[in-house]
Amino acid sequence: MIEVKNLTKRYGQHVALDNVSFAVQKGEIVGFLGPNGAGKSTTMNIITGYLSATEGEAYIDGVNVLENPMAAKQKVGYLPEMPPLYSDMTVDEYLRFVCDIKKIPAAKQKETIAQVAKLARIADVQKRLIKNLSKGYKQRVGLAQALIGNPPVLILDEPTVGLDPKQIIEVRDLVKNLGKNHTVILSSHILQEVQAVCDRVIIISHGHIVATDTPEALSQHILQVNKLDLRIKGPKNDILSGIKAIPGVETAEILRIREEDSIDLNVESEENVDVREAIFEFCREHDYPILMMKTMEMNLEDVFLQITGEKGGKR
Repeated sequence: MIEVKNLTKRYGQHVALDNVSFAVQKGEIVGFLGPNGAGKSTTMNIITGYLSATEGEAYIDGVNVLENPMAAKQKVGYLPEMPPLYSDMTVDEYLRFVCDIKKIPAAKQKETIAQVAKLARIADVQKRLIKNLSKGYKQRVGLAQALIGNPPVLILDEPTVGLDPKQIIEVRDLVKNLGKNHTVILSSHILQEVQAVCDRVIIISHGHIVATDTPEALSQHILQVNKLDLRIKGPKNDILSGIKAIPGVETAEILRIREEDSIDLNVESEENVDVREAIFEFCREHDYPILMMKTMEMNLEDVFLQITGEKGGKR
């Protein structure tokens, strides 16, 4: 549905994009992530036809954005970070205006507006002035304008910026629902949101694509050792030495000593070696109750920070 081939964008001596290529399949919700200045907005602006590339090509449903921009734009609904709203219009007036821009026939405009208002859940505010709406409703009006014309591709740039937690959940649910009938590219700095909504993640850094996969697969790929958090009841030195002796265990360290003779440990094993059963057998043989055992998994924030080399990540 979306294909980007060898995109390069230069601003004088500055290279914003350097030979970027990726594809988004029909029906996918893809998160597009990267630190500030990585090239996210430049890529999205080229896909939507707002900017031209210095080199390379972008296709929407097989249509070359540069060679046939009008046909390509008809296949895209775009929500910028700041929705292009006219605050002195009512929601109905604004959506009718967008219908005119997108050349929706007058006889179909009422039906079209009703459909997008239902999808964006703004039917209850259609007669209100946009300037009197909450930030959450304004964002939904922005989504509604992107949906007019039923484009197969939706490009959403920071759709939940500035929203409160309740509004974020509402927009997140809306995006997931839209993904049933549209191909969606979602740019966001809220990594938990991308992890919750997106089927796949593309990470860009310094103008290069540095990773692309599902959030879960990225986490597994980056996490090259198996890590366990354990809480075991028994003598700390015997537990520590016994676990260290288990084949496949690389390191074991006591994190803290708790009351009632229990200790918290962190255990790392060799790559692709699962030592959980061996630890269970060791504890069973010596009558050391296991009070907790859980794997330490990287979330998308950890993966993002490690791949892009940004500081401040936590494990």
